[in-house]
Amino acid sequence: MQPATAKWYDRREAVFIEFCIEDSKDVQVKFDKTKLDFSCVGGTDNIKHHNEVELFESIDPNESKHKRTDRSVFCCLKKAEPGKSWPRLTKEKTKLNWLSVDFNNWKDWEDDSDEELSSFDRFSEMMNNMGGEDDLPDVDGVDGADDEESADSDDEKMPDLE
Repeated sequence: MQPATAKWYDRREAVFIEFCIEDSKDVQVKFDKTKLDFSCVGGTDNIKHHNEVELFESIDPNESKHKRTDRSVFCCLKKAEPGKSWPRLTKEKTKLNWLSVDFNNWKDWEDDSDEELSSFDRFSEMMNNMGGEDDLPDVDGVDGADDEESADSDDEKMPDLE
């Protein structure tokens, strides 16, 4: 058994963890007040993965959720004390080689007091809306890039050289 590679980020209401395992099977996620236990079989090699994390702070196990996709397993850990920043995911300050910060989703939310939807609500909404490719929005022509008559600002008429 080996640990699954994971990325995490912190928000006001919850902490999010993505276990990056393609084609996962037999996914088991156990949420305890101070611990997360994750296991699955993944990939074409059917490798058994197991991660156990002693969490930095307490969570609400009954309100925490997970969702499996073809590429990963997303976990939303609902904080027992919303509004309290987590500087790291783990209780101990040890570096885990399988865990990294998800900088694409990281946000300094402590200064952001006017979030219209809590991250937990957005995560729940995203999970409810997740589906196949048919659910992707139509982006044709959004930026006008397909409009052949629009000229780039650096396009200039070249003089006829005859």
